[in-house]
Amino acid sequence: MKDEQFERYDMSRRVGPCKWFLKPLLWALSFPSTWMHGTKIVKDDRLKGLKPPYILLSNHNAFFDMKVALRACFPYVPNFIVAIDGFIGREGLLRNIGCICKRKFTSDIRMIKHIRNTVQDNCIVGLYPEARYSLCGTTAVLPASLGYLCKRIGVPVVTLICHGHHINHPFWNTRKERGVKPTSAEMKLLLSEDELKSLSGDEINRMIVNAFQYDDFKWQKDNGIRVRYKDRAVGLEKILYQCPDCGKEFAMTSDGDILRCSNCNASWRMTEFGELVRESGAGELTFSHIPDWYEWERGNVRNEVRNGVYSSGKLPVHVRSLPNAKKFIDIGSGYLTHDKEGFRVSVTDSDGDVHELNIPAQSTYSLHIEYEYLFKFGDCVDLNTLTDTWYVYPEGKDYAVTKMALATEEIYYHIRESNNDPCPPGLA
Repeated sequence: MKDEQFERYDMSRRVGPCKWFLKPLLWALSFPSTWMHGTKIVKDDRLKGLKPPYILLSNHNAFFDMKVALRACFPYVPNFIVAIDGFIGREGLLRNIGCICKRKFTSDIRMIKHIRNTVQDNCIVGLYPEARYSLCGTTAVLPASLGYLCKRIGVPVVTLICHGHHINHPFWNTRKERGVKPTSAEMKLLLSEDELKSLSGDEINRMIVNAFQYDDFKWQKDNGIRVRYKDRAVGLEKILYQCPDCGKEFAMTSDGDILRCSNCNASWRMTEFGELVRESGAGELTFSHIPDWYEWERGNVRNEVRNGVYSSGKLPVHVRSLPNAKKFIDIGSGYLTHDKEGFRVSVTDSDGDVHELNIPAQSTYSLHIEYEYLFKFGDCVDLNTLTDTWYVYPEGKDYAVTKMALATEEIYYHIRESNNDPCPPGLA
């Protein structure tokens, strides 16, 4: 199997505005869903009279985000930037509704051209700068280039921060929505054209980071949102992979509303209000707030990185490639290693040909991962170049793709700090 035999997605092809005859379809798919969830969209007074073009920056927790964005922008339809796997089997449709294809966490200069074209068409550029669903309902890392991009494009910047989407459909278990209502969102004019001109890229970045501070579990508690879904803790071990009692990694399990360590048998119950209550065990660390547990894990990964001991080891993997939007290509089996140098993958296909992919640590500030991808392929990391995406599925139980995601960010931060170029808080 030769790489050159596969057609590559044409990332340079121009994308126009949403076709007029498809707009009613999008609204029909979006409005009833937001009404069902009782979604309240609060709009800033500064938005009065604002018309496209502008850049819409939204947080990202579930597919429902786009439905809320379509309602918030009515009667206009944004040109959303969408990852290539969203185009599988429906490239024509997505192009016709104005979606722009991108491979995650790659620096692709063609995106600037697409954004400029969208602005010239007097349309809205729909950006999800976190570039992935939030793993635990809190702000994911934002690219440091974002403020400079906004300044360079020079049109107003609008933010849309949604609340409750992670609680309703958490990324760690997307098999069933939880029927959360009401959800809410705030839409604000963050920066006008004149304000953009007067600020530096760093100043714009700070404003964006401040606007993107959210915590869905805190929002749930503050608003008394009850989730009666009986299996609400199932999948939580995907993000809470390390036991705070015994410190063992990759031994957490879940059943119903219970999260348990199979190594020391400590357990926690997830309440209807999204908090964790200890059921058994007597460890010194107690996390009632799920994001606090997640950040504790990040701190542990950070220590491993700074002490020079972090490594995934040599993990057996199976790899599927997505060179275009038609279908996945089964490449074969091999090994993955992730450490301070980055990702290294080597696989052998059915013809005996070896395929390798190396992603240097300094080239990527974050990592896209999937849990139980498409409900049948298991957890994976997806590694991107400008022309291909590899979905890499580790085998066995001695790993967590969440830890790889945290390590990717912490290694990147450490490299920048070592080069006396530390990242501002919230940026990479």
